[in-house]
Amino acid sequence: MCTAITYKTECSYFGRNLDLEYSYNETVTVTPRNYKFEFKKEGCMTAHFAMIGMAYVVGEYPLYYDAVNEYGLAMASLNFPDNAVYYKEDAFKKNITPFELIPWVLGQCKNISDVKALLEITNLFDMPFSDSLPLSPLHWIIADKQCAVTVETTKDGMKIYDNEFGVLTNNPPFDFMKSYIKMFRNLCPCEKGSEFCRDIELSSYCVGMPAVGLPGDYSSPSRFVRAAFTKLNSVSKTDEMSSVSQFFHLLSSVEMPRGAVVIKENLYDITVYSSCCNQDKGIYYYTTYDNRRICAVDMHKEDLDAKKPISYPLKEVQDIYFQN
Repeated sequence: MCTAITYKTECSYFGRNLDLEYSYNETVTVTPRNYKFEFKKEGCMTAHFAMIGMAYVVGEYPLYYDAVNEYGLAMASLNFPDNAVYYKEDAFKKNITPFELIPWVLGQCKNISDVKALLEITNLFDMPFSDSLPLSPLHWIIADKQCAVTVETTKDGMKIYDNEFGVLTNNPPFDFMKSYIKMFRNLCPCEKGSEFCRDIELSSYCVGMPAVGLPGDYSSPSRFVRAAFTKLNSVSKTDEMSSVSQFFHLLSSVEMPRGAVVIKENLYDITVYSSCCNQDKGIYYYTTYDNRRICAVDMHKEDLDAKKPISYPLKEVQDIYFQN
């Protein structure tokens, strides 16, 4: 289970919680413009836009979970079990496997208009990275600095939804989420008068009561509503540190503490990492489950014309500042 959001102050931000019961030793990875992305069916992309994100690097191949390219286009894949469908090869389209979709899109698109045009000629076909790394059932959120879309491939084909909330979680499909959130249209962050009946005024006894009914569980629809409510009502200063801090506070409203979601005995869904990337500056911030200190990697401090990815292992040991 995962949650991804967009956020905007003076700059645009994109990030996510990766919620899993295990880790692949992922790293913050910068892929420069001249790295050769070899696709299963579409040959080799030898020149493309540089990108930074979280990836499981196999050999020198970055399998991205989420990333942002040098033009600020951002993309994340989230778990979509029981609904994701991948297809047979299509002779009339570009055949791209799901694990190739992030570099395929971020390598050549600058904005959502480019994305929609590219996906029109793209077929997500059913081929794993290797025998030991089968395909995961996924859907995607893609955002430029102005808007976002959700991309899903189901038995009904590829769907591209405009995502005005800038939020994505997991099942059910996105059209359900857009309908489900309407049930909470009366929630409000501000104090308001009693609407229980005309004749009796019921006073509030604490702050926050206008949001009574906001879901607090860890299901995907509940996290979608909670993330959308906190994000769309968010207020922060517009400088970089305030914006980044606020972004991580938004993600913390839907993070998974160990023990709250049990997969099976002694196996728990946890927020393995949380990320926040400044789409304007190419700075990738992150925290991990065991290290709450915000760490950062700046893609523009790397040689973006190089030929090999640059990876930074995650800082996973808690870093505490002692004041005495």
